[in-house]
Amino acid sequence: MRTGNEPRTARSPLRARFWLAVWGLLWAVLGTVAFALAGRPGWAAACGVLSLVVVTDLAMILRHLRQGPHYQPGRDIPPYQPPDGWPSRPRPRHLRPPGHRHP
Repeated sequence: MRTGNEPRTARSPLRARFWLAVWGLLWAVLGTVAFALAGRPGWAAACGVLSLVVVTDLAMILRHLRQGPHYQPGRDIPPYQPPDGWPSRPRPRHLRPPGHRHP
């Protein structure tokens, strides 16, 4: 749910996530090779599985990057109202008016 207080200069974390995934893929591949050469097949298999997970994540990241920016409502769009019957959360104590008692 949009609250209306999103930052104006929000950036997508996809590029940072891409480079972190590349870093993770590098270490996972190096771990696979090192453990295979050291005669540790269990650890080599674990690093190989991790490499497959990272490659899948990289594919998803690249797909989202290629899709480009999506529509985000501007400051002139008011926050969305919750649907009827939606349970409301009580306000934190420091935001309640003085003397207000919540059931």
